[in-house]
Amino acid sequence: MSRPDTLPRWIDLGLLPLLNLGMAFAVSAVVLVAIGQDPVQVLVLLVKGAFGSRAGVSYTLYYATTFVFTGLAVAVAFHAGLFNIGGEGQAMMGGLGTGLVGLALGQHLPAWLLLPLMVLTAMVFGMFWAAIPGALQAWRGSHIVITTIMFNFIASALLIYLLVNGLKEPGNMTPESRPFGPAAQLPGVHQSLAALGIEWPRTPLNLSLLLALAAAAVVYLLLWRSQPGYAIRTVGHSTAAAHYAGIRPQRQIVGAMALSGALAALVGVNEIAGVHNRLMADFVAGAGFAGIAVSLIGRNHPLGILLSALLFGALYQGGAELAFEIQGFSRDMVFTLQGLIVLFAGAMGQVAVPTLARWHMRFAQRRPAALAQQGAGRG
Repeated sequence: MSRPDTLPRWIDLGLLPLLNLGMAFAVSAVVLVAIGQDPVQVLVLLVKGAFGSRAGVSYTLYYATTFVFTGLAVAVAFHAGLFNIGGEGQAMMGGLGTGLVGLALGQHLPAWLLLPLMVLTAMVFGMFWAAIPGALQAWRGSHIVITTIMFNFIASALLIYLLVNGLKEPGNMTPESRPFGPAAQLPGVHQSLAALGIEWPRTPLNLSLLLALAAAAVVYLLLWRSQPGYAIRTVGHSTAAAHYAGIRPQRQIVGAMALSGALAALVGVNEIAGVHNRLMADFVAGAGFAGIAVSLIGRNHPLGILLSALLFGALYQGGAELAFEIQGFSRDMVFTLQGLIVLFAGAMGQVAVPTLARWHMRFAQRRPAALAQQGAGRG
């Protein structure tokens, strides 16, 4: 008897990601034992570093905020049948848009007007930067992976050029701009809670956290509760079916990439307006590529991405604490764990599917027989 081609949603979206994570952690435990570390001690300290204090929780959420933006960016493009790995460059352009507005208007506009303008400008910059590879894919057949990779390098070169040749603070040897005015600085969570009479440690966590939650809700409503989202997912499933339904795939491809770029650009708001309060060159720090793993583990669904981003935030924060707590432990070991998670969630994400499908089929076949026996016994 042939096995099913697809799994039930509760297995595909729930059990399979947990199983992949379990395999990644199991292999990580073997690696830790091989280098002379206690896996249980490492896990306990990692969880403690990420969630054992208010400061640890804040740093975990701060990292998770960035990963929500990049994870959602990857997911939106994926549902249109595209693999956007240009989140790095799109985030850089978002930071550039945020910084230009902050530098130009930081001393002239009130915060209630300036901050939304910075967010909007960041999204426009990211949309523009992502829409170009989308258009090349839609109308010229250029491979989206190649073009988005190249646009990462172009964005980095452009940002550094502008910083070195025009935006760099005079007298500063580091390629970064002057600080923004107070109105251009996104309030930290500790400041907002202090206004409510709640004492909270000062950390990089800022109100971009609320922006990330809102972005996840908007992506869900757009993709699964709106006609444009249905069109995007139709193109992603079958271009031929989209044509038959009267949908123009080219427009959906460009639109999906533009939205994807706008989401990735919000990393610039979190980092530039919320943390550094100045334009700088290296603020993305690999978050665009981490978003690929976040989206894969989250099964390209906003709720899954929120949970996956929290996991990666905990790995980043807990890993930093491990480097202080355990002698001989380095951040490279945490990167190894992250790499294993990417491996099992991405390249090997479907390895367990045939086994799960067989188990589910056997259970589905036995359950009616068991129910029939129970009915006969009662009769």
